[in-house]
Amino acid sequence: MLKKTVIVTGANGNLGEAVVKKFIDNGYHVIGTVRHKQEPKTGTENAEAAALDLLNEEDCRKFVDEVITKNKTIDVAVLTAGGFTMGDMYNTKTSDIYKQYQLNFETAYNIARPVFMQMMKQNSGRIFLIGSRQGLDTKKGKGVTAYSLSKSLIFRLAELMNAEAKDKNVVVSVVVPGTIDTPQNRESMPDADFSTWALPSEIAEVIYFYSGDDSGILREPVIKVYNRS
Repeated sequence: MLKKTVIVTGANGNLGEAVVKKFIDNGYHVIGTVRHKQEPKTGTENAEAAALDLLNEEDCRKFVDEVITKNKTIDVAVLTAGGFTMGDMYNTKTSDIYKQYQLNFETAYNIARPVFMQMMKQNSGRIFLIGSRQGLDTKKGKGVTAYSLSKSLIFRLAELMNAEAKDKNVVVSVVVPGTIDTPQNRESMPDADFSTWALPSEIAEVIYFYSGDDSGILREPVIKVYNRS
């Protein structure tokens, strides 16, 4: 019997690693995409890595086709890849917006679209996109104009997909983290109260919770994982 299959983009990032580990620990087969060919740090026979340029739409389509050929179905996709930059309205050029659009929207769309098509065909599946507070509420986007605009599209994408999947057992969720407790964030905000932040493992736990068939009653989930930040 084939294990359930999960795709995780950005598998070697802080959140990606936590998601990979959570699903492996629960018996899933995980295919993690990385920028360069290297095994996920959780190294196990239940995980494999694929070097993939998420900005290359055709390569992403071929990757998803290969996963389907080998594993028959795709049960879950968690798309953690993305990027961040500062910049208010006064110093944000269209080129800055485009870079963030590529990092935060194209990298998600190029995988989400073929995965969504497969899930619609098999009439089952869960896709998790990573949003942000600044994308959910643009009033919070002051100082991060390009990032806020790019992340706002993630919510619209989920809405469009869920509209198409209304009569199917396919659900696209947007996970909205608060401040994530990572070494990089601790270094950049050394005086913050780290206890109010969300650990990557805690966010991974929430994603796993919503990944099962029992979550089908939720049709357009926006999952806010803020802790107390």
